[in-house]
Amino acid sequence: MHAHSIWARGTKTLKVWLLNLAGSTAAMALLAGTVPATAHAQATANATSVNTVALPGELQADLPAARLAGTARLTFWGLDIYNAALWVPPDFQSARYPQHPFALQLTYLRSLDGAAITKRSIDEMLRQVKFTPERAQAWQTAMAAIFPDGKSGDRITGIHKPGVAASFLLNGKPRGDIADAEFARLFFGIWLSDATSEPAMRKALLAQTAP
Repeated sequence: MHAHSIWARGTKTLKVWLLNLAGSTAAMALLAGTVPATAHAQATANATSVNTVALPGELQADLPAARLAGTARLTFWGLDIYNAALWVPPDFQSARYPQHPFALQLTYLRSLDGAAITKRSIDEMLRQVKFTPERAQAWQTAMAAIFPDGKSGDRITGIHKPGVAASFLLNGKPRGDIADAEFARLFFGIWLSDATSEPAMRKALLAQTAP
């Protein structure tokens, strides 16, 4: 596949993944190798003041004291892919994010394929640490049962439960849990770890947190 050869040349990034899922003309051109090398996605901080946004109702039970740490939008060639928002407890420290409960919410701005989301999630998790093909398959199967095909306006919320699990909601309703602490750390690390392929998005999401 064209996509595999592109990833092998070092363009294995979250932005390309999402555009591939979106099926846009720009993404298909990139995967075919026809987009100029200067083309790239941008994660930009949302201008909304984080201090004026109320905690979503679906987070009240798990994170009653959480506040909005930052927001970002992923775009490519002017195409909006999704909005992201990170909700954290008062004592949250970005360098120790795996030790804290928090929630990451993605609001799709275009249609995305659920099966492709799970595959690219595994690839992005492998940026942080290598794990066995067997573990990759188990995690991909678990995600496939949780992540549906998404359409514009859908809201996927992931809740990190340190040392326990990752819980997911779709449009505010429980979708399922993956009771594996290592999975939870690496999955949320797609956005929050130093190894993320989107450092600008990480910076925007963690804008109002301690180092």
